Amino acid sequence: MTKASNLYNYSALLADLKEIVRKARYSSYVAINVELLKAYFEIGKKIVEEEQKGESRAGYGEKLLETISYELIKEFGKGFDASNLRRMRRFYLVYQKWETVSPKLGWSHYCEMLKIEDRRKRAYFENYALNESLSVRDLKRQIRSLHYERLLMSHDEKALVAYERRGNVPGKSEELIKDPYVLEFLGLSEEAVYTEKELETKVLDCLQRFLLELGQGFSFVARQKRFSIDNDHFYIDLLLYNIHLKCYVVIELKTAKFRHEDAGQMNFYLNYVKNELNGKKDNEPVGIILCTERDSIQVQFATAGISNKLFVSKYKLYLPSKEDLEKEVRRLL
Repeated sequence: MTKASNLYNYSALLADLKEIVRKARYSSYVAINVELLKAYFEIGKKIVEEEQKGESRAGYGEKLLETISYELIKEFGKGFDASNLRRMRRFYLVYQKWETVSPKLGWSHYCEMLKIEDRRKRAYFENYALNESLSVRDLKRQIRSLHYERLLMSHDEKALVAYERRGNVPGKSEELIKDPYVLEFLGLSEEAVYTEKELETKVLDCLQRFLLELGQGFSFVARQKRFSIDNDHFYIDLLLYNIHLKCYVVIELKTAKFRHEDAGQMNFYLNYVKNELNGKKDNEPVGIILCTERDSIQVQFATAGISNKLFVSKYKLYLPSKEDLEKEVRRLL
């Protein structure tokens, strides 16, 4: 046996062993997480049942929590302070049946979602966190940036209900679009002057978070995708693919207000993708022009008569206050 084949066998063996360890660690994590969630659910249930027995006594619930907290911390250490016991109580009150709790989400995920009063909104984020394997950090950002409300702005009420019933999986291209997109994670100042190339580079540096901001099921295909026609060269800023809609998505990044010629450029790119890149099972491509400002009348005139699926949305480079975003949501709704 040659030295090269020995090296190959060793590398293959090492890769297999690493995969075994990874699977074992993941299985252990899932098992521990299930037991932890179940324990917190049962603690919440016991607290509620005990409080209901003593509901006629003023302040009974809070005194009970403080006493339980003291004893549990003394026995088991941190993690059982009164505020966490309140979360466990709410955990039980919100879900009621253990079968409705997903062991694929951690306690930290549930702590964030328990803050959401609206049942539909909370259910939406549960599905979103599961489908996209959101970290707690990304889940918090999506909630804070009013992701759900901006999605609501993009749909009518009936369409949003149908979307949620499908587990938040988009069934048509219109369900992907939000306005505005919030790109504060790029770290670019709203007042700064920057080129489209600089914007694109920042997006690539933060690609995972950018894809999450776009929506569900996006994967990266190419940056500055080049194609040539009659010795002229053209470049698509970002070429993505959406696994739910089974289609290519062309993203054009603009550092200025939408202009009518932007629609012509995007339509040109979409025709190329449709004719040269689409496979037999691919649906028609979708184009999204991201710009700093847009005039709805100009967008209407520029896109009228275009058969391709082409959308124009604004983006913001900072996260507005929750009050400002909610005000905008109310205005648009």
